[in-house]
Amino acid sequence: MASSEAATRGPSIISRMEIFRLPPRWLFVRIETADGFVGWGEATLEGHTEAIEGAFLDLQETFTGKNADQIQHIWQHAYRARFYRGGPVLMSALSGMDIALWDIKGKKLGVPIYQLLGGKVRDRIRVYGWIGGDKPSDVIDGAALRKSQGFTAVKMNATESVGWLDSPTALMDTVSRVKDVRALGLDVGVDFHGRLHKAMAKQLAKLLEPHQPLFIEEPLLPTQPEEIADLSNAVSTPIALGERLFSRSDFRPYLERRAIDIAQPDVSHCGGISELHRIASLTEMYDVGLAPHCPMGPVALAACMQVGLASPNYVIQEMSWQIHYNKGADLYTYLADPSVFQVKNGCVEALQGPGLGIQINEELVRETAAKHILERPWRGEVWRGEDGCLREW
Repeated sequence: MASSEAATRGPSIISRMEIFRLPPRWLFVRIETADGFVGWGEATLEGHTEAIEGAFLDLQETFTGKNADQIQHIWQHAYRARFYRGGPVLMSALSGMDIALWDIKGKKLGVPIYQLLGGKVRDRIRVYGWIGGDKPSDVIDGAALRKSQGFTAVKMNATESVGWLDSPTALMDTVSRVKDVRALGLDVGVDFHGRLHKAMAKQLAKLLEPHQPLFIEEPLLPTQPEEIADLSNAVSTPIALGERLFSRSDFRPYLERRAIDIAQPDVSHCGGISELHRIASLTEMYDVGLAPHCPMGPVALAACMQVGLASPNYVIQEMSWQIHYNKGADLYTYLADPSVFQVKNGCVEALQGPGLGIQINEELVRETAAKHILERPWRGEVWRGEDGCLREW
């Protein structure tokens, strides 16, 4: 349908809303309208699949029969009208719906979503791939593979399980791994993952500083904005975080304390494309770059790219291709055309198709979800120290 025809048509009424539980640990959302448009979203909240499925039932009941054209109205209703708002579960369910509505809007008008956000400010997105795993190892071979795949940057976990106050020797392997990967000519982000407490995190940040990591991610838990600000002032390495922040309001204390250099909201957790785009504008005001967290599926990656193409402070994009979490399916599994995410010279070219710019293999999604619904959803590991005390994962 030509975009001029779509613009003169009546409202697109939501006729069907579905959610699909898929391996490795993803939740896809599908919204269909009475006039024949289909949009895809992603509401993945790692380790909390059933909670999102429950929250989505409320969205189905509330918004089936509503006008899909009114994205902002629907977003505000979903966020504000239930009294309780925010948090990972409600925001992740809202994210999946919001992404699908933007996909419908772009398809209806015949343009990529970035055109609806003001148009491109760049032609391609720089990306990074993961090396190692939750317990980092074999990073040299992994980094060499990523380089051969076209990446110029990678990310790895900093440490395994570390005590609240541990031996300083527990940090030395991390320094060696960063040095070795940097020696291959790659930039490397180091994900502390909130595993280290202050006594250890500030030591490791100082030890890594001479080796110039691309950024340090979640150096402390996101409950510690003051302490993260202190650490930020103590080292020159860029500080990144945001995957466990779920709205503009959650980012506010970090921005006001000048605690971060890179914001990492997750489009599947932070309220979808609508809120990610608002976070991009907010962080730009503080001279903070945007590098969305996205160890997720292809729908989330496409949504991130649409915002990144239209945001001047967007710096780099996480990409889950062959990440250690992807068991039973990978980034390209549910795509009709995986070539849209081809990595070349460290970048992925701007998506060209309408809406999200990707085509989902719906037949495979339905077939796989019908089997996977009977399986236990993915869960994160639980780590304990030698004394039996719980440690951060």
